Amino acid sequence: MDCRQNEIVSSLMASYHEVGGINHVDCGNLPSKRAIAVLCEDLLHLLFPGFFSDEAVTSQELELMTNELVSSIRERLNVEVRRSLRLNGSHENRDAEAADIVCSFLMRLAEVRALLKMDVEAAYAGDPAARGFEEIILAYPGLEAIAIQRTAHVLYQKNVPVIPRMMTEWAHSRTGIDIHPGAEIGTHFFIDHGTGVVIGETATLGNHVKLYQGVGLVARSLAAGQALRGKKRHPTLEDHVTVYANATIVGGDTIIGERSTIGANVFILESVAPDMLYALGDQEHKVQVKKKK
Repeated sequence: MDCRQNEIVSSLMASYHEVGGINHVDCGNLPSKRAIAVLCEDLLHLLFPGFFSDEAVTSQELELMTNELVSSIRERLNVEVRRSLRLNGSHENRDAEAADIVCSFLMRLAEVRALLKMDVEAAYAGDPAARGFEEIILAYPGLEAIAIQRTAHVLYQKNVPVIPRMMTEWAHSRTGIDIHPGAEIGTHFFIDHGTGVVIGETATLGNHVKLYQGVGLVARSLAAGQALRGKKRHPTLEDHVTVYANATIVGGDTIIGERSTIGANVFILESVAPDMLYALGDQEHKVQVKKKK
């Protein structure tokens, strides 16, 4: 069979000339998806030493291992941040700026670890099925998604283009949990089960918030598109709020007051006062004997 290679190449070359906006040619390298994925895995090693290693880690070798891993991450992340900074429109040498950002990022990892310890504690306290911290760190997708989001959020705060979103989308692809790196998340955050959870860029979550699978913290209709950039589009959940499965909470003006509980399968467009239970009313269920074939 003649695959007509020359014709295929010619048609693609014509498309490259005619269909703009999805080519990146004669420009500097973009951040590498593969490199960011490996960096995310290495960051999990740093955040939870011994949990993601093939071999046991001893206290005697921990400092050497950490030193080597920090050095490796710093070198590789410098490359990717330098590439991403070019997307801001400047082709100047960004080596010094990238190095400063990466150094500042790495300096904050101890702070991120302190938050993650509280997240693990919240998962253990909130889930009677949990047998211990080890199970939560190794097997709970919510914790992995939160860990990557908290690290990506540091780069997001530094206005690093693209990379924070690449990090959280890497976690999304692994866990089914989509948390934008811009979301502000307090302490003791727990996502139970997790599949299908979506938390938008301008969402704000207080301390001790608990979400179940399928929860969406989303924006209203985005017909205005880019005109909404930088505006509060996603809801706020205050301290000690619990949201059950498949609830959808919409809009930047929507505030769920502290200690309130949102029941499953509701769609909320309005604020809820503190200490409220917001749930569906009575529903009729029809039960009948199945017909025999």
